[in-house]
Amino acid sequence: MTLNTARIRQHLRAFDFKSLFIEELGWDRYKAQPLPVPVDGSMYSLEAQAEKRGMVIFVCQADGAGRIPDYAIRRKIEHQAAKTAYEHIIIYTDAGQTTQIWQWVRREKGRPAACREHIFRKEQSGDGLVQKLQILAFSIEEEESTTLTRVTGRARQAFDVDRVTKRFYDRFKREHAAFLGFIKGIQTETDREWYASLMLNRLMFVYFIQKKGFLDGDIHYLRSRLQLTQQRKGKDCFLSFYRYFLLRLFHEGLGHPSHSKELAALLGKVPYLNGGLFEVHELENSYPSIDIPDEAFEKIFDFFDAYHWHLDDRPLRADNEINPDVLGYIFEKYINQKQMGAYYTKEDITEYISKNTIIPFLFEAAEKKCSIAFKPEGSVWRLLKDDSDRYIYEAVRRGVDLDLPGEIAAGLNDVSKRGGWNRPADAAFALPTESWREHVARRQRCLELRQQLAAGEVHSVNDLITLNLDIRTFAEDVVWNCEGPELLRAIYYTIAGRVPEKSNEKFEAGMSILDPTCGSGAFLFAALNVLEPLYQACLARMESFVEDHDRVHPGQLTKFADFRKILERVDQHSNQRYFVLKSIILGNLYGVDIMEEAVEICKLRLFLKLVAEVEPNPSKPNLGLEPLPDIDFNIRAGNTLVGFASDESLKRHFSEASH
Repeated sequence: MTLNTARIRQHLRAFDFKSLFIEELGWDRYKAQPLPVPVDGSMYSLEAQAEKRGMVIFVCQADGAGRIPDYAIRRKIEHQAAKTAYEHIIIYTDAGQTTQIWQWVRREKGRPAACREHIFRKEQSGDGLVQKLQILAFSIEEEESTTLTRVTGRARQAFDVDRVTKRFYDRFKREHAAFLGFIKGIQTETDREWYASLMLNRLMFVYFIQKKGFLDGDIHYLRSRLQLTQQRKGKDCFLSFYRYFLLRLFHEGLGHPSHSKELAALLGKVPYLNGGLFEVHELENSYPSIDIPDEAFEKIFDFFDAYHWHLDDRPLRADNEINPDVLGYIFEKYINQKQMGAYYTKEDITEYISKNTIIPFLFEAAEKKCSIAFKPEGSVWRLLKDDSDRYIYEAVRRGVDLDLPGEIAAGLNDVSKRGGWNRPADAAFALPTESWREHVARRQRCLELRQQLAAGEVHSVNDLITLNLDIRTFAEDVVWNCEGPELLRAIYYTIAGRVPEKSNEKFEAGMSILDPTCGSGAFLFAALNVLEPLYQACLARMESFVEDHDRVHPGQLTKFADFRKILERVDQHSNQRYFVLKSIILGNLYGVDIMEEAVEICKLRLFLKLVAEVEPNPSKPNLGLEPLPDIDFNIRAGNTLVGFASDESLKRHFSEASH
């Protein structure tokens, strides 16, 4: 299909999305009233522009101040829009029509929703966005064969970044091998490989933070300092860039809280990061004469500079963006799995296991503290009765509410009329590759589930798992719909713990999640993804309780004193999400792995998760980036296998050792 890119750009700059999709991209008209979306006391309006097989394009106008809503608000708006049109794209615009943010959410069974956003500014060429829109175009010849699955597949192809990560890794392999060959002063091959990975991990971390302006306000900090060093000292003359500048940046600059005037003149304004990432490594202690020539860094910077580095999981402008998830992917692919006995677990599995262990534990612990809410007729299980379809996965409900074709319906009660049941089901009814027989079985299962939920027969968290209901959405809704503070306290203190502030209070430990073979952190990040929305919902409900009380009883600040103190602690951090992520990383997540390199990458990814939530502030001496928390206690290198299969073998070992 040949597209007129000039007209596409024209429609983009004119903010004329209806003409863009209908006239240029082959989408269909969609007549619907504006969709009102209430979020945090403000009302937003989504105006449908076009649709294709059930996927809807919405435009969300600016807020009352003329600005595009911030990211947290956009996620809440998207969540509300999904109730009306499960598959959709939302285009956020400002009042001055200078900026657009295109938002699409990847939804896959068994995996957490992943938000992808693309920013377009009116003064830009828009090449990256035009490329994405070309993928979303449909020709007349495709009309009959186009299904919702195909449309969502196109959206994923356009907005997802997995393929970029794979392309980055292919190049990374070659650059890693080349960098390895430049390292001098390490005789052992395995140690040299480890140090190459350590250096590249450090450099990638610096690339992420320099792109946010944290290093002397220079988004090309490393390249600039390499050139400056060579101008001052001469290329590889006396001391290389590695020994003259880079080691001092790592160990004395980023790894130490105080900087001398001489060091500040060399490094510029750089923050103290703490966290242990830039402290002198054991390999640097073992091999004090390590050196790496400037050519190695010129090559690796050429590679890194070909990509846009950003700290969130949303693509910004083009198809060459990199986010911190690439580090886990590189570790997954780089290690020798068979030799090391290391295997990377995919997101669908880690998410399934995490939610079905964390949430049942949470509910069982909370029930002990607030049993009345968990009674069969209590507020918790009432959610299942009031809106049962919300907790039945869309894949289970697909096509169930449509009337079966006559020839298929005829076989429901007459086995002899089931001749056509083995052929593929029609697209409106079927999941991919599903036959009519499979659809009928799924249909019956869905109707039975609805009946059970509507009758109030499900009132156990284990039943949610057995019936394969959406346990994550249910848990988040339980928090959002807390009718009283007792249930909210039970849930929050189970997750976060509670330090006693009075002599008659007891210490409550928070939830501890341990992965004894954590690798680069696949399960820990899955656990973080499960806990984060629960933390966010708890804090939002605390704010609601406090605000509602203060509106009715102004000046009576003793009510909800514990909520107020928690919210005050939130305000002491850069933003609420930073507080939530830091609380989870320090208070909930623990990991051990026998591979030191895996532990380093795991800690690196957790640090980047935190750094992503902070913006540079030149008015502060630390540029707005507070020292990272020490997570050496949480994430450790070690062997969790004690080597004994039974108590008897352990006793025998120590008995023999004593003789």
